[in-house]
Amino acid sequence: MSYCSHEGGVRDVKPSAKGCEECLKLGEVWLHLRLCRTCGHVGCCDDSPNQHATKHFHATRHPIIEGYDPPEGWGWCFIDDVMLDLSDNMTPQDGPIPRYY
Repeated sequence: MSYCSHEGGVRDVKPSAKGCEECLKLGEVWLHLRLCRTCGHVGCCDDSPNQHATKHFHATRHPIIEGYDPPEGWGWCFIDDVMLDLSDNMTPQDGPIPRYY
């Protein structure tokens, strides 16, 4: 793992939805979920058609997401472009979460 200057800003958050927040509103599908560790926004991954997690980063500049379906123990910092080990600080799934792929 490389250095992340934002890792100290990782917060315990409450997930905003039981699936990609925007896809649920639009009736769209997703592949994997990502959880913003600044505010709890749940968005879909970049392999999903709408890429809502990355769009959330661009709109808010919240730097760190967590793999969230189920919690996978890793994080990603968009700004520093590095993986993070979140295995000791995973967000519990607010499930069950439907799968759409």
